[in-house]
This record gives sequence, structure tokens and C-alpha cells, in this order.
Amino acid sequence: MRLFDLSGKTALVTGGGRGLGRGIALALAEAGADVAVVSRTGGELEEVCQRIAEFSRKPFCQALDLRDREALRRFVHRLVKEQGQLDILVNAAGVNVRKPFLEISADDWEYVMDVNLRSVLVASQIVIPHMQREQQGRIINIASLTSEIGLRDMAAYGASKGGVSQITKAMAVEFARDGIRVNAIGPGYYKTRLTEPVFQDKQRKDWILSRIPLGRTGEDQDLAGAAIFLASAASDYITGQTIYVDGGWLSA
Repeated sequence: MRLFDLSGKTALVTGGGRGLGRGIALALAEAGADVAVVSRTGGELEEVCQRIAEFSRKPFCQALDLRDREALRRFVHRLVKEQGQLDILVNAAGVNVRKPFLEISADDWEYVMDVNLRSVLVASQIVIPHMQREQQGRIINIASLTSEIGLRDMAAYGASKGGVSQITKAMAVEFARDGIRVNAIGPGYYKTRLTEPVFQDKQRKDWILSRIPLGRTGEDQDLAGAAIFLASAASDYITGQTIYVDGGWLSA
């Protein structure tokens, strides 16, 4: 089990105040890491930090908008100064605008791309130089089923998550010589605030469940294993991959 031990590691999880990012932040803390969380949601962020502290790990939490590059840069600088290094970055911030293709506005498009895709670029550009100095690091991006398939009313989201999968491959190739592994997790359907409107539609919910071989939607803990695996020495020879944690959806 030492392969999965994250003791002595420092992780930064963006979008860790709620949803899947929150679940991953708690999983990394339970595996031994000191976990820093940034999110726009201050109240929820406080609750996550309290939960991280239950694992006797040192939490670092900051409410900020990931579109503010300088605010994120200052936070990362303080984190590295205090911790000495930054070993793991999880780019988990995500939003969605559910609209038919012809109704998506330029503002809708830019908003989704800024949070889902541009934030991966910005956070990674800030963190990678610190990892290069140590000649090691793990970056985990959050992709989606829509990185592979098309779903109605999801054009902007799907385009952004397709981009996440591709930027993961590009980063993996570029930074392999620096000892930095870059992979992605592609969740299927999970019950979060982001997907709540879908599950309020019984017909849509029944259709979703009919597509999942395991017969249920995902829960936060279903991502814990994949996140710990990709953050740990257990995945030393894996980079540039998107691992789908979808209950078998893409295999059906």
C-alpha cells in the first residue's frame, strides 16, 4: 500500500469547494497529502477545510476566481514558500451552460471555456515551473464523457472537455522529461450541483440510468481511487491518459 501513500506530498485542487473537486480533495487528504483548495465558493470552502483537518493534514484554503491569474499566482507562491514544494495539481473547476446549440451566446461560450479549459492552462502554467525545479510532479485534469461523445444541449461543455483531454496529451509529452506525469479523469454522470437539473427530469434520468451498465450514477467516493492512483507512485509509468470512471457507459 506504500505505492498509494501520499504522506509528505502537497496537493492543490482547483474547484475543490464542491462537487467532484471536493471529493478528490478529501480523498487526497485521507491518503496523506497536505491539501490546498481554491474555489469561488467561500462558505463551502470553509467546510472542506474543516473536513481536511479531520485527517490531521494541514489545509490551505483560498476563495478566488480562477480567471484572476495574479491572485492564483500569489496563492501558489505562498503555498510553495510554506510547504517547500508542490507535488500534485488537480484541475477540477467546472461549469456548464445547458442550451441548444443555436441559443449559445458568445458570453456563454467564453464563460464555459474560461472556467473549464483556460483555467487548466493558467493553473498549470503557474504550477509547472515549481514542479520542474523538483523534477517531479503529478497533474490531474478533469475531463468528461463529453470528451468522447456528443450530448444535446452540451456543445460548449463538450467542446471544453474535449479540449481538456487534448491538452492533457500535449502537456504529458512536453513535460515528461521533467518527471511530470499529466493525466485526466473522465467522470460519467455523478449527482452534483452541476448535474442537478438533469436529475430533476425523470425521463432524462431514466435514460441516463439505462445507459450505465453498473445501473447507478457515480458518487464522490467513486473517483477517490482513480485520483489517488494518478497522484501516487502507483501510476509512475502512466502519462497522457484519460481514465473514464463512468460505470461502463463508454463500453456499452
